[in-house]
Amino acid sequence: MTRPSIYLDHNASVPLLPEAREALLCALDRVGNPSSVHSHGRAQRAEIDAARAAVAKLAGAEREQVVFTGSATEAITQAIVAGARAFGVDGVVVSAGEHAAVLKAAEATGLPVKRVALDAEGRISIEQIRAAVAEADLVGMRLLVAVHLVNNETGVIQPIAAIERLVGPSPHYLFVDAVQALGKMPIDFASRAADLMAVSAHKIGGPAGIGALLMKAHAAEVRLIPGGGQEGGRRGGTESTALIAGFGAAAATFADHYQRAGVGELVRLVETGMRETAPDLVIFGADAERIGNTSNFAVPGLRNSVAMMGLDLAGFSVSSGSACSSGKVGPSHVLAAMGIAPDLGNCALRVSFGWSSSVDDVAAYLKGFGEVVGRHRARRVAA
Repeated sequence: MTRPSIYLDHNASVPLLPEAREALLCALDRVGNPSSVHSHGRAQRAEIDAARAAVAKLAGAEREQVVFTGSATEAITQAIVAGARAFGVDGVVVSAGEHAAVLKAAEATGLPVKRVALDAEGRISIEQIRAAVAEADLVGMRLLVAVHLVNNETGVIQPIAAIERLVGPSPHYLFVDAVQALGKMPIDFASRAADLMAVSAHKIGGPAGIGALLMKAHAAEVRLIPGGGQEGGRRGGTESTALIAGFGAAAATFADHYQRAGVGELVRLVETGMRETAPDLVIFGADAERIGNTSNFAVPGLRNSVAMMGLDLAGFSVSSGSACSSGKVGPSHVLAAMGIAPDLGNCALRVSFGWSSSVDDVAAYLKGFGEVVGRHRARRVAA
């Protein structure tokens, strides 16, 4: 019997959309440097400009605010490391639940880094942000606050509007990691108080190896790679027209594909079905506002390494959290920051759905999940 092959790890990387594949392949067949003034170069530039407009529209940004980078990690590093330097800040504030790219970039500034807590549902503490800003104001320090809009492990939507009200009208600066939010909810960069925001192509069905940093006009000096003046002098290096074209095509079509898949209903179905199989199931962030495609959960006593192996052998690709943290199954710093006990945190799994997911995927997964839980229970009885 052929096992299924069902991908339920869209927060790690999204399958390439057909429109993005076509745009990528077509662009690979064309020659020219987008900085050249001849016809081939102008054609490349037109391709990049069209993609920039599509990304800007999806992000609620102005076209000139979109700067293409080699990845979201590069965009994050540019925002935090180069931003700290350009803005002349005295310290960085992050939450304890940030993606590793944000945490490591904050450390790389060489400045004091303050980590604020998450509550039990995975929400960033507004009170601790307020206290950090007030403390800095008392001594005349300027801060760069770096926070995420949607947590990649739990799907919890963060109180960005409240954070903006604290940071926006102050002498401090705000960077938002919107990688998991783009295409799934409005982010409206142009109208937000955030100074900088990072997004990624492969999280919306575009190719890996291309991201973007959204920048307000006053942040134009936030440069990490000076290069030859590409991207308005904000990110040097010859642009990859093919990857950018794929990003643009994904940005233009992802939201429609995502909505047609009915992703929010799939999460409801999978969580209901898992609770029927395992009444002791714990869903992390269940009482917080969550993005509609993510469920992070645990069956107490069933270690995620065992569950993932069983599900993988049955043909289901799930994860234990961020694919970028270590490349292996281990404890989640996000769950630890939420106060989740290590014994339960080591049982955590994440399923995340996207444009290619279906009700049939959920039904097949619930059958496989039931078999894994059933074997776990049988072993416990035998012991």
